[in-house]
Amino acid sequence: MLVGIVAGLLVFLTARWLGEPQVDRAIAFEDSLAQAKGEPPDPEVVSRHTQKTVGLLVGVLTFGTAIGGVFGLAFAFSYGRIGPTRPRTLSVFLASIGFVAVALVPSLKYPANPPAIGNPATIGIRTGAYFLMMAISIAAAGLCMQFGRRLTNQFGLWNGSLLVAAVFIVLVSVLARMLPVIDEVPAGFPAEVLWNFRLASWGIQVVLWASLGLLFGWLTERDQRWSRLSGLSCLSEPETPVKWGV
Repeated sequence: MLVGIVAGLLVFLTARWLGEPQVDRAIAFEDSLAQAKGEPPDPEVVSRHTQKTVGLLVGVLTFGTAIGGVFGLAFAFSYGRIGPTRPRTLSVFLASIGFVAVALVPSLKYPANPPAIGNPATIGIRTGAYFLMMAISIAAAGLCMQFGRRLTNQFGLWNGSLLVAAVFIVLVSVLARMLPVIDEVPAGFPAEVLWNFRLASWGIQVVLWASLGLLFGWLTERDQRWSRLSGLSCLSEPETPVKWGV
């Protein structure tokens, strides 16, 4: 969870640098549409300054802490069972799986959108579809990891990993086509703002998961070495190497 807080701080800096300028441009576009229609702008319940400073910081720290806790539980469950046996390698491996399953795949079906995009009447449908896509992606990743060991044992590490990746891609692609298509980008919305916002969203996710994987793995491996020197052991090495796949 402490690693999640550090990752949240890095995410905050990345969001302030990459994401918030695109949000400001999207809000300006939304205000210009309201002005063209002769409608008053929506009242600010929370000021933009608060949203992109204190509000953003609290939000990403809370999210980072929660993700860090879940990541630690996933690491504890996986160590010695699936994946690499070295803590640092396993941490990076799990972070890569988390980024693909939790962030990348759902965003390919339902990419992130800035303000001014999306019909308020469909927010429930859009939210439900996004989380359903995320659940499908996570379930497919877990299923493929379970079968990955069998495939790598039978076909070797390289061929087995490619087969697991292919199965995952086919599985999520087929299931994603069954979900509704949502395209509510208003006419005239700047394509550059939309594209830059989505790039910023992916960049934020890369920073989050890379920070978790690298920092958690480094600290865990460092703690394990110290425990061995002091005669204590926080993590016990498996008696036999565990073969693993993607």
